[in-house]
Amino acid sequence: MKKPMLDMKDISKRFGNFYALKGVQLQAYAGEVLALMGENGAGKSTLMKILAGVYSSDTGSVQIDGKEVHIKNPVQARKEGINLIYQELSIAIHLNVAENVFMGAQPQNALGFVDFAHMHTETAKVLEKLGARFNSHTMASELSIAEQQLVEIARALVHKSKVLIMDEPTATLSDRETERLFALIRQLRDEGIAIIYISHRMPEVYELADRVSVIRDGTYVGTLQKHEIDPDRIVHMMVGRELTDFYQRSKLSHIGEVMLKVDNLSSKGVVHPCSFEVHAGEILGIAGLVGAGRTELARLLFGADPRSSGEVWLQGEKLNIRSPQDAVRAGIGYLPEDRKSQGLFLQMSALENIGMNVLEKHSKWGLLNYRVLEKLTKDAIQSMALKVSSPRDLAIDLSGGNQQKLLLARWMEIQPRVLILDEPTRGVDVGAKSEIYRMMGELAAKGVAVICISSELLEVMGLADRILVMREGEIVGEVSGKEIEQDNIMRMATGAEYIPSALVGA
Repeated sequence: MKKPMLDMKDISKRFGNFYALKGVQLQAYAGEVLALMGENGAGKSTLMKILAGVYSSDTGSVQIDGKEVHIKNPVQARKEGINLIYQELSIAIHLNVAENVFMGAQPQNALGFVDFAHMHTETAKVLEKLGARFNSHTMASELSIAEQQLVEIARALVHKSKVLIMDEPTATLSDRETERLFALIRQLRDEGIAIIYISHRMPEVYELADRVSVIRDGTYVGTLQKHEIDPDRIVHMMVGRELTDFYQRSKLSHIGEVMLKVDNLSSKGVVHPCSFEVHAGEILGIAGLVGAGRTELARLLFGADPRSSGEVWLQGEKLNIRSPQDAVRAGIGYLPEDRKSQGLFLQMSALENIGMNVLEKHSKWGLLNYRVLEKLTKDAIQSMALKVSSPRDLAIDLSGGNQQKLLLARWMEIQPRVLILDEPTRGVDVGAKSEIYRMMGELAAKGVAVICISSELLEVMGLADRILVMREGEIVGEVSGKEIEQDNIMRMATGAEYIPSALVGA
């Protein structure tokens, strides 16, 4: 039987009284892509950091190519042929490409000085192999994110990588850059490198993985061979429930009066005049291709961007929304597409993030009532199933799913009448998705008008009572009921002809 290039056995790791890993095993073979999957907080990162020498395990053993190794630090891990490319790239932008490739491991010449010539020669060889469009002398600050990622891969190849770990490598890449990366991963696999690929994106796993290993709550669940890879099986292994359980909501059961009416809302050259209504208790989906104007429309509605024209009514009352503060005062909330740069205060605590929109309400004579804020934060943590040890935990230390739920908790505090959710499950695992879907359903059941923008077509189809379709900055159609089908939506989104079934033969 073929021996694994990497064999991790009985790996355990405890932080205080909390077990991050309990007796985990993992095997990866030369010339394969092993997808490592699990919810945020399942232990994937901890396991990989142990392999890369960032952490030491409490129990267990690691073998590389049949030889047991004791990895004490990242430098030693690299010498053993183990390289970890983090989601947040470790590139020094003030250095050139060769200096980044050999960072921390600069070769020396006979006189004991750094051998820059050797660095550039070896880097050039690897860059040519990778098909890079830049050279070893290029400053890292001049590179795109995709090109910086190539530098990280070049670093792994220069140091004779046997096991290459890639953590969410496509998170910041365009579709074209992702295709190039996939081609490169296949090339490296065919050259005999064992690749461990961490991703929450199921389509990527189906396309790349030769096997899938799953970790749940710090324990090893199992491994699927290529012919066994199936979405329902993977989800069940990750969260212990079926994929079909995600959209458990009785659509149209709570639809009430018109809550929000939008008439000819526009932004010159960006969003053409858009008109629509959202009812109390309804989830209105907005679908469309990238660049269709969905986010731009949401920002106009929330007052984040100036409008050229348009009027907005809330429960029959005309609003004058010129800023996000006006929208919040009216009871309109907006969870933005990019939670880190536009939503969260990463260096602030969960308490401060949740209470941000109600500071005035819980202040007297310019002083905050922290006792009240702490009480509402603890209640929010419980109701939103937030995984934090304390209200004082910083937002930056939370997983993607918990960061998203933290933002939702903030908007719950204003008791919104309308809540706009822009890509609410982007970058979160399937377990957190399920929780967010549940919250959206509960909000609609309480009479909140929910607007959901999503690039995941199956998601918006599964959640929405009606779907507006946008293309090139305008609303080009609407589907509801039996018309909510993938083909119908894509025809409108791409500009192909679409005729509602009710009009066929009329």
